[in-house]
Amino acid sequence: MFLCRRLLTVNVLALAVLSACSGEPAQEDQPQWMDARTALNALNTGELSSQALVTYYLNNIARDNRQGHELAAIIDVNAQALAQAQALDAERAAGTVRSALHGLPVVLKANIATADDMPTTAGALALQGHLTNRDAALVAQLRDAGAIILAKANLSEWANFRGEDSISGWSALGGQTLNPHLLTHTPCGSSAGSAVAVAADMTLLAIGTETDGSIMCPAAINGIVGIKPTRGSVSGEGIIPIASAQDIAGPMARNVFDAALLLDGILTPEARSRFQQPLSYSVDQVPDLQKVVLVRAYDARESAFAPVFDQLTDMFESRGVEVVQLADWQAPREMGAAEFEVLIYEFRRDLEQWLQDYDVAEDVNTFAELVAFNNTRGEAALGPFGQEYLEQAAAVDLVADQASYQQALASSRQLAEAMLNEYLQVQGADAIILPSYSKAWPIDPDSGDGFGFGTSGPAAISGYPSITLPAAFNGILPLGISVVGLPWSEPTLLSLAAELERELDAYQAPQFATAAP
Repeated sequence: MFLCRRLLTVNVLALAVLSACSGEPAQEDQPQWMDARTALNALNTGELSSQALVTYYLNNIARDNRQGHELAAIIDVNAQALAQAQALDAERAAGTVRSALHGLPVVLKANIATADDMPTTAGALALQGHLTNRDAALVAQLRDAGAIILAKANLSEWANFRGEDSISGWSALGGQTLNPHLLTHTPCGSSAGSAVAVAADMTLLAIGTETDGSIMCPAAINGIVGIKPTRGSVSGEGIIPIASAQDIAGPMARNVFDAALLLDGILTPEARSRFQQPLSYSVDQVPDLQKVVLVRAYDARESAFAPVFDQLTDMFESRGVEVVQLADWQAPREMGAAEFEVLIYEFRRDLEQWLQDYDVAEDVNTFAELVAFNNTRGEAALGPFGQEYLEQAAAVDLVADQASYQQALASSRQLAEAMLNEYLQVQGADAIILPSYSKAWPIDPDSGDGFGFGTSGPAAISGYPSITLPAAFNGILPLGISVVGLPWSEPTLLSLAAELERELDAYQAPQFATAAP
């Protein structure tokens, strides 16, 4: 049952408060696309309350999630969100502000455990209604920081690792998430609902998770910012896994500062000690760059990228930064094959452990039982595609296959690191800048995902940090570019991403178009 159906009707007062904070008149067809800086200032001055902010987003969810534009971005809403906002407002009024996230709403991907009334399901029918008795580590951090867990977001079922010919943004429990820029097109996956919730102004901030592309692709294709941090910088404890070798959670927001602010709130203690000061401070720093690499290998495949990289070339050269132009960028085929072997092995090992640790019912807490459950339920569980990855994982022998897995793990990382280190270490570049993904494609249940190209693989496999931000449009469809750097280089990458954001000024609110103009 979707809790958002219980929500009250639009609170006109909340909309008026938000309008006053921005200095712009509210319009019925143009809600306030507030950023975190504005929200924080308004909260600090008393012009805005967390209760009003949460009410506004709950109203937007009620209006466009299952009604209106029918975006299907949200699976469950936190029935206690307003009460929690009121309590945090009282804390603020009494002089207690826990952190910069105090009173700000955050949407979580539905594969992240929460100790509340919102199920943790990964969108799978087999986990329908499954409640966990403890928060994932990052959720506990967010609650301690004063963030409000607003809702859980739809996703590509099992984080898009269930079967071949999958449909991005589809799950048995959440249905098909839609791209708010063009409702007939994909939101990409697997963090589809998190990205769409941010892009469609259903939340200020969201958390996605990535194994390979599941933050970068939906963020780019929905025209927002996404950060895949350095491996190990955010705890994966409590997140329904694919593979611990590559899984990591990261922030999604409408601008770089907001994403950095959220990342600050979920870092591990080790990461905090490495960064020394909040990463959100980096956004306002001028990046100290000597050399950057611009990947031009996709100029012909997506012509809207060519003028972007021409503009960036002029910008960097005018500032005395050496620019290396790459006309070729192709990951070795064997890297992808090795990666897949790692993912299947760790899927078997890590997911079954999570299912047992988080007390999933015994009749669906192994791969064999999940496969059998889906076969018994048929289309209700499987929808428009199969479960080949679940079947392959069920066939893994964790003992007999261990040596091959270890070799694949070493090989995939070596190949990915070599591809990036050629420029980041050998040539001493501060960052690699490249197109994130091709434009969104039409949703087609009969054919599966129609990916053009994506560039997330090397950073995902190596565990290097990457950030995607809006860069251009193909018609009304957003295009993103990524910045990639060495491990723990987030401060440099964030200051660079913020500089690119100011230079390109490419963010646009979605049009919710039903057909391409």
